[in-house]
Amino acid sequence: TNFQLAVWRALLRIPAGSVASYSQLAAALDCPQAARAVGNAIGANPVAVLSPCHRVIQQSGALGGYRWGSVRKQAIQVWERARPDATALPT
Repeated sequence: TNFQLAVWRALLRIPAGSVASYSQLAAALDCPQAARAVGNAIGANPVAVLSPCHRVIQQSGALGGYRWGSVRKQAIQVWERARPDATALPT
């Protein structure tokens, strides 16, 4: 859907080494009440390996879901923050 495409494009704008919450993405899309829909769009991404869905967390700071497990999601986030070209401060 157009909404899913918008979510997937928004994922590409999250800098490496940073994270955003589902609600932050929803607000960035001018749909502040659509955090759950954002999560569904992320989960429906057929090319998740190419999009940085690991950069999206829950508003509470919890990791949230991830197709390949929370341990891998956290490991990717740590790896990205450790890269010299990554932004160290989360959004």
